[in-house]
Amino acid sequence: MKANLLSLLFLCFSALAFAQNMDDDSEMRVKSVIDSSKADNMILKQFFVVNVPLDSVWNACTTKKGWENWAVSLAEVDFRINGTIRTNYNKEGEIGDESTITLHIVNYIPKRMLTLQAHLTNNFPEFMREDEKNLFNMILFEEINGKKTKVSSYGIGYKNNEKYMSLMKFFIQGNEQSYLNLISYLETGKPSVDY
Repeated sequence: MKANLLSLLFLCFSALAFAQNMDDDSEMRVKSVIDSSKADNMILKQFFVVNVPLDSVWNACTTKKGWENWAVSLAEVDFRINGTIRTNYNKEGEIGDESTITLHIVNYIPKRMLTLQAHLTNNFPEFMREDEKNLFNMILFEEINGKKTKVSSYGIGYKNNEKYMSLMKFFIQGNEQSYLNLISYLETGKPSVDY
């Protein structure tokens, strides 16, 4: 009961902060919200607008060059349905070593939608590895005008329980930093954190 009450309070404060900052792009570039309206599951919703054309955003998220310019030191992209995006933060590492992160491309609609599923390594908690087949990230790309694009990310499949709720802060912070890197790279040519 206590965990549910804390989850509800966290959700209410997150929703309030989200609503207050929704119209103020100058203060908050990435907006995050946890939706636990479904009894058994949570969805991590994250949104941002970037001041570049849709093609630039799509290319940054679907090509080796794009990933290596804003997200990781090393990337290998086989962009197709059932393809993979394999990355490594370690400049001294290589694709395929134990620090490689593999994202499976479940499906996509060019320049509109991309669904990814991570292969969870031993670096993730056991309870997440057990749920791996149910965890997805759906990313929607929307052209606002020729010079502005909205990106909406939905982390799907998190269970609405104390274990997952404790990880949400970590996921929110990590994802927000990644999206800020992407925004900085797209708008200035340099990520906010260099890999």
